[in-house]
Amino acid sequence: MPGPSRPLWQVAGKRDPQQEQEAQKWIESVTGMKFPPGAAYEEVLRDGILLCTLMNSLKPGIISKINTSGGDYKMMDNLSQFQKACVKYGVPDVDLFQTTDLWDFKNIALVTTTIFAVGRTAYKHPEWKGPMLGPKPSEEHKREWTEEQLRAGEAVIGLQAGSNKGATQSGQNFGASRKIIFGK
Repeated sequence: MPGPSRPLWQVAGKRDPQQEQEAQKWIESVTGMKFPPGAAYEEVLRDGILLCTLMNSLKPGIISKINTSGGDYKMMDNLSQFQKACVKYGVPDVDLFQTTDLWDFKNIALVTTTIFAVGRTAYKHPEWKGPMLGPKPSEEHKREWTEEQLRAGEAVIGLQAGSNKGATQSGQNFGASRKIIFGK
């Protein structure tokens, strides 16, 4: 189904074709569904069916019913269900695209960002044994310090607290001095 006509700047703005291809390959490998040959990335994702299938592949049953037929409202509902599933899965809501970003092709780059956020979140789910997307996020390493170790650190004088041993900035001159000429 062809999307609404849109200015070229909206399509091209901030999009990274290499990232989109990486996201597409990941979606295909996780879901087992292929994008139709020659179909535009955003057109394939627009109805939300593939995105909902992706979430159900990562966490079976996270979306109870995917709308595969019906009008625009049903397809937009798929996008809403995908977003809710992302939050349940642990994707930070700051990484989620708005329905209009994909439905009206307003910000396809943000759609790709969301897919990468889902891929990063998959690392936090040890039950997921399938392919991953993007680099593994760093994990927090808590350090435990004894009271003695903390006290020892207080005795150290940091370089910022050191002495400048009489050094001053007097005599420093950067660039030409300003000349003011009257009477021109």
